[in-house]
Amino acid sequence: MTDDRRESVTVSIAGEEHTIRSTAQPEYTARCAAYVDRRFHEIKKQVGLIEAHKVAILAALSITDELFQAQDTQELSGSQISERVNALAALLEDSASGG
Repeated sequence: MTDDRRESVTVSIAGEEHTIRSTAQPEYTARCAAYVDRRFHEIKKQVGLIEAHKVAILAALSITDELFQAQDTQELSGSQISERVNALAALLEDSASGG
């Protein structure tokens, strides 16, 4: 049984208050919003005075890049683990068959 109740949490992103309704825990939503806000301010500091929507787009691209890099790393780790498991399984089969 899933819990479809949505809870509201008010967060600040880029100096603006936003009320977010989500099925996630309010603490998690606030943590996500804080991360986005932090990236927004980091990028704004790097690029200087540009429109907020352009900073938001750059922040979204930066966060997406982080996500894709993490996914690539996870996939690589997963395939390395699979290779090691297969090698160990082959060794076990060899030793079980007396080879």
